[in-house]
Amino acid sequence: MNILILGGGGREHALAWAVKQNPKCDRLIVAPGNAGIAAIAECAALDVNDGGAVVEFAQENSIDLVIVGPEAPLVAGVTDRLREAGVRCFGPSQAAAELEASKSFTKAVCDACNAPTAAYARFESAAPALDYVRAQGAPIVIKADGLAAGKGVIVAMELQDALDAVEDIFGGAFGSAGAAVVIEEFMTGEEASFFILCDGETALPIGTAQDHKRVGEGDTGPNTGGMGAYSPAPVLSAEIQAQAMAEIVLPTLKEMARRGTPYVGVLYAGLMIEDGRARLVEYNARFGDPECQALMLRLGGQALDLIEACTDGRLAGMQVNWADDHTMTVVMASAGYPGSYAKGTEIRGLDALEEDGNQVMFHAGTALKDGHVVATGGRVLNATARGATLAEARDRAYALIDALDWPEGFCRRDIGHRAL
Repeated sequence: MNILILGGGGREHALAWAVKQNPKCDRLIVAPGNAGIAAIAECAALDVNDGGAVVEFAQENSIDLVIVGPEAPLVAGVTDRLREAGVRCFGPSQAAAELEASKSFTKAVCDACNAPTAAYARFESAAPALDYVRAQGAPIVIKADGLAAGKGVIVAMELQDALDAVEDIFGGAFGSAGAAVVIEEFMTGEEASFFILCDGETALPIGTAQDHKRVGEGDTGPNTGGMGAYSPAPVLSAEIQAQAMAEIVLPTLKEMARRGTPYVGVLYAGLMIEDGRARLVEYNARFGDPECQALMLRLGGQALDLIEACTDGRLAGMQVNWADDHTMTVVMASAGYPGSYAKGTEIRGLDALEEDGNQVMFHAGTALKDGHVVATGGRVLNATARGATLAEARDRAYALIDALDWPEGFCRRDIGHRAL
């Protein structure tokens, strides 16, 4: 098979690594890719949000399957263009991707199917939103309604922080994503990620993970795209997974089908667990980042078989074969992230890393410059490792980090602390 993966981050490096483990993969192209991906696949310069360009590229390169990594191409309708052209692709339609693209859309779906989630209100201007926040008090959660690259959510523990968040969003801090604001009840409990493959009819759970959103140790500081993750998530017991499927995921999929927009792809359910029950925090229409890195190291080559079955409507006959293992991924970020940070700093020591099926350094924001790997993003590297225990996986992941020479980078040293 000739396979094209769209995206150039750590998630896509992990997907590429897993796909390469499967003997069905003959040729693998990743667009645009990064320095790490270039070591295992061809990289191509391509506007992944331009459906016409992606279709043309896929046809010219005899691509048998397109796997969409990030959310932006989904929201731009790239999968719709591919399916119209007869190109097999993994990822929901533009209409189904609204589950991630619009928080108020997801709330409306939850209302329609009685899926448990936080109470909320939606506003299109600042004044009534500010009045609502004052009436509700803090803690409270303020969200830009649209896509904000994982940064449009403010968990405000103080009233003034909530008021400032409303002003910032309507003031343009998140661009067009902030045309409307969703204000939610603050949910207490423990948050975890649940990943489900859906082929429009069948839903197959494929794993759990927990990530660490805040930049500082002890879960302090501003929210980021994620500073690390581990899988499985102990808090998502078999009983809670069953409850989440019965009360949240399956009713959502039934409602999406009823609306004429069946969901095909991976559905990432962010859940808040308290007193043995899960409520929905949010949906994403793609694999989480960095949770995907932890999941793919556990799934290996079977990930491609599962993705293919999902794409072809064959999930009913599939099962996930899990080893009794644990994985952890630790994010190395540029100093200053999630605020301003320097780009172009050289990362040394990557060539000497001991990588195998138990430990891989996935690249997120890297590029090659004059033969050297340089940092190009906020989240730059994902040290990912597997072990019989989570502690063993942790030790291997941090050993990868300790072998690097990159003084301009930093990481959290407490990834996995909830489970450990």
